[in-house]
Amino acid sequence: MRKHWIDNLRWTTVLLVLLYHVIYFYNNKGVFGGIGGFGEFPDAQQYQDVLMYMVYPWFMPIMFLLAGISARYSLQSRSRKEWFRSRTRKLLVPGTIGLFVFHWMVGYFNAITAQAVLMDGIPLPIRYGIYAVSGTGPLWFIQDLWLFSLILLLVCRLDGKDRFWNWCGKANTIVIILLGLLFWAAEQTLIKNPRPESADGLINLYKPLFYLTVFLMGYFVFSHDEVQQKVRKAWIPMMACAVISGVILIITTWGQNNTSPEYLCSPLNCLYGWLMCLAMMGWFAARFDCTNPFSQYMTRSSYGLYIVHYLVIAALGYQMKVHTTLPPVAMYLILAVAVFSLSPLIYELLRRIPFIRWSVLGEK
Repeated sequence: MRKHWIDNLRWTTVLLVLLYHVIYFYNNKGVFGGIGGFGEFPDAQQYQDVLMYMVYPWFMPIMFLLAGISARYSLQSRSRKEWFRSRTRKLLVPGTIGLFVFHWMVGYFNAITAQAVLMDGIPLPIRYGIYAVSGTGPLWFIQDLWLFSLILLLVCRLDGKDRFWNWCGKANTIVIILLGLLFWAAEQTLIKNPRPESADGLINLYKPLFYLTVFLMGYFVFSHDEVQQKVRKAWIPMMACAVISGVILIITTWGQNNTSPEYLCSPLNCLYGWLMCLAMMGWFAARFDCTNPFSQYMTRSSYGLYIVHYLVIAALGYQMKVHTTLPPVAMYLILAVAVFSLSPLIYELLRRIPFIRWSVLGEK
């Protein structure tokens, strides 16, 4: 029987990603990307940036946790070959071919946002390739996920009789909470002092060892009904502890770059991130294990919304900041309305064009 709470938590998190990128695009806290804020911190506080501090520690880890759980369920109903073939179409094709079909436009706006005027003298075909590669944006998530799917198949060969998986299912509530130590240890794999001239920043964006750890925890631990029940029963105290730790984190670190390695590796950030992952899973398992027409549509379309949404933000966000004199409040409101309205329209258009449907969305 399908677990609707997983679907509901996934598409809810995707909607948070869309809202996060609206705030992130105009942030003034030094977070890489976007076009910058409306004045320098601390003179311009931009308290709306608090959303980044609230969601960044946990919303991508929870996406990988859910992906690990879903991978376990999918592998129970189909062969490994069939599953990996579908993962390749759904993840690798949009994360590679889709860059040249659709996301080069994101790369174009990324380039002009970064004022990459030196590209004016580069031949158009080479410039197009640069735009395509630099248009990866949020697609790092599906690129990571495809690699993890490949690694998972190798791990499954080592655990062919599910001995480790069965052992992980015996975890009690204390052990589940203490897995936060593994969460913290995995964060320590970030490069603390990235060199500007190297690929260190790219590695810190993809965070492969950290997200692989979380993905495998989803597969081996949280795919067990018994573990999910323990988290569901304890969601209220977990949420209370998460909120308290989050408030302390935000108050004590306000103004810092919340995506820097030092910030992410801090014990308080990891404590808040892990408790929120547990609390959100428990909350949705307890209160949102249901479905309706809207949630069914969001379950089907949220992946596509994630794929296409950043073009709206990059294009419109840039145009408003550079070519208008709108007040900041108006820019935020217009960009938020646009990303939540235009993204579904773009998705519905693309999914009706056969080659685009396959190359950009990974659908048959």
